[in-house]
Amino acid sequence: MKSAVFATLLATAAAFAPASQKASSTALKAFEDELGAQAPLGFFDPLGLVADGDQDKFDRLRYVEIKHGRICMLGVVG
Repeated sequence: MKSAVFATLLATAAAFAPASQKASSTALKAFEDELGAQAPLGFFDPLGLVADGDQDKFDRLRYVEIKHGRICMLGVVG
């Protein structure tokens, strides 16, 4: 019983320990000057959709996002 309690406490303590972080690549620096990149975060890409730094893919995703936004605005108007 004591070992189970000890193991639980150890696992709980390990959950709050800081994780080691690796250095990230600089491919996202390619889009730091794009419209929408803001000072505190810079270029925000949490899903890593353009992590490879491909400009054509970035332009296509931006075009599709604008298109979907316009369709949503039309849907709200009716």
